[in-house]
Amino acid sequence: MRVSHLQDDKEKVDSGNSIEERVSDYTSLKDRNISHGTSDHTDFTQLRKKQSMNNETDSGAGAGADSDGAGASTSKSQTSVTGRSIEAGSTRRSLAILALVFLAALGALLLVYSSFPKLEESEKQYVKVPRDIEDAKNLGRLLSRYKDKYCVEVFMGYFVIFIFLQTFAIPGSIFLSIISGFLYPFYVALPIVCICSAIGATNCYFLSFMVGRKIVEKYIPQRAAEWKRHVDKHREHLFNYILFLRITPFLPNWFINITSPVIDVPASTFFLGTLFGVAPPSFVFVQAGTTLHKLTSTSEAWSLANVGLLAVFAVVAILPVAFKGKLRSKLE
Repeated sequence: MRVSHLQDDKEKVDSGNSIEERVSDYTSLKDRNISHGTSDHTDFTQLRKKQSMNNETDSGAGAGADSDGAGASTSKSQTSVTGRSIEAGSTRRSLAILALVFLAALGALLLVYSSFPKLEESEKQYVKVPRDIEDAKNLGRLLSRYKDKYCVEVFMGYFVIFIFLQTFAIPGSIFLSIISGFLYPFYVALPIVCICSAIGATNCYFLSFMVGRKIVEKYIPQRAAEWKRHVDKHREHLFNYILFLRITPFLPNWFINITSPVIDVPASTFFLGTLFGVAPPSFVFVQAGTTLHKLTSTSEAWSLANVGLLAVFAVVAILPVAFKGKLRSKLE
């Protein structure tokens, strides 16, 4: 009520017609306010302060809008930096998990080696992952010497090493395929190679499924995206597509193993496609292993007949897809 009363009096003072009348009215207004006590004077003072604060708020609205824009930009920049930090941390964590799994597998490999029969000092130098055909010959002769007496140990050592190489995409499995043809009959060697290849590749698949997505997105995003487009086109007959890729050299096996879980290739399709798809090229290397002592390089295994054989298998792999497409077009 007092504030309203003061506002009415102020309006009356401001509506005066002359300066002298305004001075006189203001003097009488001041005396009347004093007669009402200090509380009325305080109310009047608070009213003046409130009006002043309102004016300052209006004048600062434009500056506030500018500061909001700058604040939003700063917030967006901070969010971007935080996102990159989280992504980098996730990639490092994935690499750390991969390293731990590798060390655990390496420990299992050393355990298998420790169960192997005692070797002579001159023979220990040949126990290593073969890197060329000479290494394969030396390892093949060494394993052949102990195969009859230590059949289980030699087989388990070969089995674990092959799967280890496939799981971590380490080169050398081609030479092990050749050695299998040297150690065992063809009808035993070929299934061994196919099973080891399928198990090792599937291990790599699941390892990539757990920790490989961030690694793929960081190091090979373009190639993975391009292959995903091809896979999406063949999603209805994915088994035949994986079969075809395993037979032909269009994509390296390590790339297929690592990127398949990232682009949503089912594990069952991946395993079966690998199991049967590696059979034709493995056939070539196992057959070459029967004459290991004569080989000077892996290229000698690729005769014109073997290349033609792989081409036939590749065509057979995609024939069901072609027939299915023609049949669908006729029905439509």
